[in-house]
Amino acid sequence: MRASWHRRWVGYLSVAMLIALIAAACAPDGTTDVGGESPTTTQSASTTTRQPSSSTTTESLLQHPYGGVAIVGDDQEPPTLNIFVPGGDSSVAARIGQGYLAGAQEIDGATLELIPELLSELPTIENGGVVVRPDGTMTVKYRIRDDAVWSDGSPVTGSDFQYTLDLILDPDLPMNRAVYDGIVTSAYGEKTFEFTLSRPTVQHELLFNTVVPRHAVEGTNFLADWNDVMWPSAGPFVLREWAKGEYIALERNDNYWKVDPETGQQLPYLDEIRFRFIGETEALINAFKARELDVIQPPPDPGTIQELQALEPAGARVEVLAGPVWEHLSFQFGPARLERNPNSCNESLAMRRAVAHAIDRSVITDEILAGQVEPMDSYVEAYSPAWATPAWAKYEADVAQAREAYAAAVTETGKECAVVFTTTSNNDARSTMAELFASMFEAAGIPYSNELEDSQLFVGDTLSAGRLDVAEWAWIGSPGLSGLVASFDLFDPEAPPPIGSNYYRWGSDGAAGVDERSARFATLRDEVNATVDPERIAELVAEAESIIAGELVIIPLYARLVTAAVWADEIGGYKHNPTQATDTWNIEEWYRADR
Repeated sequence: MRASWHRRWVGYLSVAMLIALIAAACAPDGTTDVGGESPTTTQSASTTTRQPSSSTTTESLLQHPYGGVAIVGDDQEPPTLNIFVPGGDSSVAARIGQGYLAGAQEIDGATLELIPELLSELPTIENGGVVVRPDGTMTVKYRIRDDAVWSDGSPVTGSDFQYTLDLILDPDLPMNRAVYDGIVTSAYGEKTFEFTLSRPTVQHELLFNTVVPRHAVEGTNFLADWNDVMWPSAGPFVLREWAKGEYIALERNDNYWKVDPETGQQLPYLDEIRFRFIGETEALINAFKARELDVIQPPPDPGTIQELQALEPAGARVEVLAGPVWEHLSFQFGPARLERNPNSCNESLAMRRAVAHAIDRSVITDEILAGQVEPMDSYVEAYSPAWATPAWAKYEADVAQAREAYAAAVTETGKECAVVFTTTSNNDARSTMAELFASMFEAAGIPYSNELEDSQLFVGDTLSAGRLDVAEWAWIGSPGLSGLVASFDLFDPEAPPPIGSNYYRWGSDGAAGVDERSARFATLRDEVNATVDPERIAELVAEAESIIAGELVIIPLYARLVTAAVWADEIGGYKHNPTQATDTWNIEEWYRADR
């Protein structure tokens, strides 16, 4: 039996993914609008040309110009700037926070892999940063960059990491501390920090994404004092002003410690970044068209994408990427499915194969996403594309195979097998999907009906109780080994709700589908959570996905689009990042291309 702290540990990730599920069900773009429309006036670009004295050669200074302002539009406004407290986990807080927050690691927008930020390198077994000890514990060692300093000139130290840990573990603060519960000891030096976990796990990758400066925050009221202002920055900018309902302005951090690896120039290039809040999509698009905004990340509606792409001859660049939110078709294995559909035959693999061959995923992506992305053949694509295998490619749309499999299911179960499809009714893409399914199942001769529900009911009582037959919702993937390891929890036979995230109830006690394959998956899940060897994790991930695909627990459909647009003739260095790092991940490298 697993130790209780380990269940709490992975519970942190499960909660994060469930939050994504709920958000994904509430709106087509997976977000909740909280900002209001702001005035259309804007500040013109600054003419200041400030060139940091630490640059080494005249030649390098000429490669990218310094000075100016970039104006970023967003359809939400953060409720707080403190990402550690309730409300601070919003996507807009993360987008703005890239300008002044810093941690052990960040997500590279080019590779979508974890890279060091405040650290000189990420700890691994190979470089000695991760050490598995004979007593079963694991020590992780950080080496902090010598040149990393706060905006007030104080060095970033191991004491700052220790203070961050102490804050998170403070029982009087409303922190999500489950991930950190496994830390049994810690120690720090001027430029070092290390901690020991009670067992080996790659979940250490998730820790210390943001570090708090002890010298500035200690002795303050952490809940009350850091909502509208921000502690000293270890990022490229510092907070200058928050005009509530209108904008947040960041200005250059003159003590920023990074240089551009391509040019050798001191970063950042810009004098200021201004985030304007425009709550209505149409107003956001119109402000971009009028060049009142330099960068936007609008909802990924195909019509909006085409509208923005029409601006490309005038100097705009539109980047449409497959994001981490992945939609999927699910089968319910628990007994409550019969409340929804007495003729549910999900216990039959033949029936699940009939469904897989009846639906045409290419038609779905063409109709819903205007062909902007390909159907997913692997859910691993949403976590680490390099490790994905085409596990679901064998389930091509084939009416003849669907009819044959359906007939086999009817014979096997002795029931008039039928499909009742449920998803959120207040999501246009999913409503369209339900309509497409109707004609697909009719062509395959499979009885089918839609029972769509309001999102609050769907993600509340319905999903929690398993009163579903065949359903559709979204999960969110995250880069790094830790995200892949966390994905095992979605199908863990030993962890149906309320103790876990196996909402399918596949392999769980009292549900259909309990056999040696689900038992094997449970074994894989235990092993992957106690493994830090990347090669072994890759093997476990491949075997686990093979089981989920072979048993047809789910059918991946597509990754949601993440759209961004930039006036490329005005802003250089912009590179969209579809992960939770947001498109401002390299904001220090942006520059005015029109100077």
